[in-house]
Amino acid sequence: MDKWAPVLSGVELKTGSRGVFDVEIDGEKIFSKALLARFPAEGEIKKLLAPKLGPPPEWRSKHS
Repeated sequence: MDKWAPVLSGVELKTGSRGVFDVEIDGEKIFSKALLARFPAEGEIKKLLAPKLGPPPEWRSKHS
């Protein structure tokens, strides 16, 4: 997610109960552990967010 850092206005983490793990962007739920009965696979949240955020901006030097 660090690639989108310059364009994100904020990220909010909320504590839940009963093992709730939901991911929302602009009020739209894109992942729900309760609905899918599992945690997201590695990289899955990034893949779900990418269409909403667009391609990450080229803000870091490619030589770093």
